[in-house]
Order: sequence, then structure tokens, then C-alpha cells
Amino acid sequence: MNAIVGRIWTVGVGGRRPLIPLRRLSATSRVQDTIFALSSHPGKAAIAIVRVSGPAAKQVLARMVRAKTVRPRYAHVGKIVHPRSGEVLDRGVSVWFPGPRSYTGEDMLELHVHGGTAVVSSVLAALGAIAQVRMAEAGEFSRRAFDNDKLDLTALEGVADLINAETEAQRRLAVRQAHGELFEMYEGWRAALVRLRAQAEAYIDFAEEEAIEDGVYARVCADAGALASRIRAHLDDGRQGEILRNGVALSIVGPPNSGKSTLLNKLAQRQVAIVSPIAGTTRDIVETTLDIGGYPLVVRDTAGLRDAGADVIEREGIRRAVTAAREADIRICMADALPAAGPEPFWANAEWRALLDLPHTFVVLNKVDTLPPASDIRGAVEAWARARGIGNRVVPLSCASMFGWDALMRLLADDIRQSWAAGAALHMPLTKARHRQHLQQCLRHLDEFARTDEASVVLGAEELRAAGNALARITGKLGLEDVLDALFSQFCIGK
Repeated sequence: MNAIVGRIWTVGVGGRRPLIPLRRLSATSRVQDTIFALSSHPGKAAIAIVRVSGPAAKQVLARMVRAKTVRPRYAHVGKIVHPRSGEVLDRGVSVWFPGPRSYTGEDMLELHVHGGTAVVSSVLAALGAIAQVRMAEAGEFSRRAFDNDKLDLTALEGVADLINAETEAQRRLAVRQAHGELFEMYEGWRAALVRLRAQAEAYIDFAEEEAIEDGVYARVCADAGALASRIRAHLDDGRQGEILRNGVALSIVGPPNSGKSTLLNKLAQRQVAIVSPIAGTTRDIVETTLDIGGYPLVVRDTAGLRDAGADVIEREGIRRAVTAAREADIRICMADALPAAGPEPFWANAEWRALLDLPHTFVVLNKVDTLPPASDIRGAVEAWARARGIGNRVVPLSCASMFGWDALMRLLADDIRQSWAAGAALHMPLTKARHRQHLQQCLRHLDEFARTDEASVVLGAEELRAAGNALARITGKLGLEDVLDALFSQFCIGK
């Protein structure tokens, strides 16, 4: 029977406390059906891969491949037939993975067939004709891998992120998590807490008998403090992993008709936003996701910021634009190289100008192609910035001629790499808000433990137990059903 077994030390007075088994029976701990699914992308392709997993997988191999011998984990080329009629469905490759040395930990079979719609449909229909063999649910193969201790919860989350990765940075981060970097770190911390708790338990049991050396509890406190410092440093990462996983948020702000929507369309290489010479065309936030130098970037075009001429709807759009800019990781303030004569409300408005003081804020001076042909662009840009008291990095750009485009792309990629990716390359960062929540809970218990002394060692041991349980929830050793249901809903059927 599949189960996840943990152990709890009861805390009481006097005597060795017994270990109480804590058993969580999963939905798949019952006698399992054998499942199958198309694991490659649906639609016409050169090759399609159909996975089968479960106790009847060997029966499927015998009835549909009908080979005298199929060597485990070797490719076998031959006919694939209908299990009842014997009709040849295709000639393909079969790979047999006896459990537990398989992805799911069960007997598994892979059928590699031609990727035509009719071929795949006939193979799936043939599998469905075998008793106790059914179509898999979303993520069920990975769920069985988890239930059979082939993957921990952080690795499963890494697999889900790998499937959904759209950029090179996301792929690298997901591969590291799927291969166990987070698990090794969190499980190492949990094992350290188990050892510290065991020492505290021993102090409770044997301190009065003088069977343990002096200073044991002081060392436990020192080691717990050192562990808390490591966890605190891990949490204090500026959300690098979460930002890289979800995408760096960039907001484009500035006065109307400065080229914000044109810049968004150029970045996306398609018409995402409407471009018009009429001020106030963009009234709400327009968003798209891009790959800039291998890094995920979520770009938001916003309403033009102006005081006069805006109706009630546009004013709401302006409020949202300012909020989006404040909450963004990177800001681009667009400006016109040849602004209209008269005052410039954008630079005079204290609330809007305050955006320039936020980190990772750059000014893009657009339409430099409209400057006189003999103009010294660098000098013109410096003079423009001095006249307005702007100390931010200013990038001259022409969305029409693409002048300055490469410089802007390098600036964004370098800022992302230095601010978020460089730290992630040195150590495995936090990638999920769920992890952060449980780590913070662990720290709270460690902080409570730090307030105990030898007189309250029983309470201290309980805090160590609770801290370890918080880490166990990250890796899936404790309290998971709601997390699993949400996670596996993100998987495709054949995963």
C-alpha cells in the first residue's frame, strides 16, 4: 500500500516517549488501475509516445507487442497490434521499464508510434479495450511517482515549471529544482532540526541522571541560531527566484504620444496595443510576455500621464498606470525628443516624477530621428536631461528607424542579469510563495525556541518539532493534499 509515513515524538514529563506513526493514505493507495496517455504533443508529428503505467502494463506488453523477449530499458522494434483482434496498428518502438526503476516506480511501457492522428487514436482505443486499463488523469503519472517516493514535492514543482518554461532562464531554474537542489537544501535543514530535537529530547530524559555532558543544550541553541541565520539569508533574496519564474515586470509610463504603445509593439513584434496620434488612446493596462536575452519579461503599456483633458475613465487609467509603475520591477519612462512648446506636466507633477527615484528606472528619449540631421545626439540627450534635472540613465531611441534599439535591449538584459539572475546562478533561490510561507513559519518557531532556556526545554523541543514540520511541508513529507490537487492540475494528461 502506498503511503507517506512520518513520526511524531510526543512531549511529556518523565520517561522515554514512544514514536507514534503518522500515516497519510493517498487516493492512489487503493489497488490501482493501469493508466495510459499520449505523452507527446497532440496533433500530427513524426513520432508520438504513448505511456502505460501500472500492474497491468506487463499484460499490455504481452498482448500488444507480442515479442518473445523485450529487454528492459532497451528499444524493441516490431509490430504493435490490437489486443483482441490481433490487427496490426503500426510498426514502432516499444520500451519496457519494470518497476521500481521507472518514472512512476511502477511497471511502465512506452509505445513510440507514427504521429498521425489515426494511428494514435487506434493505439489509445486499443489500450482502452483492455480490462482495468484506463486513460490517465492530468498529472497522474507524476502523482504516482510522488506516491512511490520517486519525486519529492519540490521536484514535482520543478517538473511543472520545466513544462511551462518559455525562456532559457526559466528552463535553467526549473531543471535545477527538478533535479533536487531545493530538496537537498530543505531536507538538509530538516535533518539538522531532527538532530537538534533529538539532543533536546535526550537532555529532557537524562539530564537529571547526569548521563550527558555539560553544555549540550547551549550547543543546541547555538546550532539552531546558526540554522535560523541560514534560512533568513535564503529568504532575504529580493524574490529573485519568484521574479525569474513568473517574469520580470516592466511598466512603460510617460506622457501621451511619447511612443509607449509603439515601443510595446516593437518589443512584442506584433500589434499588441493600438497606436494613434490621439491623446488618451490607451486607457487601461495592456500586457504581454517577452523573452529578452533569455530572461522572461512581462511588459505593461499604460495610459499616458496628463493633467488636462482627461475624462473620468482616462483618469482611472492614469491612476492604474502610476500604481503599475510603482509595483513593477523595472520602469521605462518614455519622453519625446521634441516635446510641444509650453510646460511639460509630466516632469512637473511630483507624484509622477517620484517614479524616477525608484530603482531600475530608465528614461527612453524617443523620436530622436526627428532631431535636426546635424545634431549631436549624445549632446542633445545630455542637454535634455540637464534641463529637467534628470539623473537616470537616458537611452536615445527611435521606434521608427530602430536607432538605439540594441542599446536598449542590452540595458534591459544586463539589468535583469545583474539584479535577479546573477544571485540565482550562485545558489538555488526561492521559486514559490508557498516555500516562502513555510520557511517564515519555520523561522517563527526557531525564534520562539531561542527564547527558551534549560528550564523550559520541553517547550523548546516542541518548537523544534514544529519548525521541522514546516520544512517537511515544503518537500511533501507532511500535510499536502490541497497542495497536490493544485499542483497536478497544471500538468498535461501524459505527465
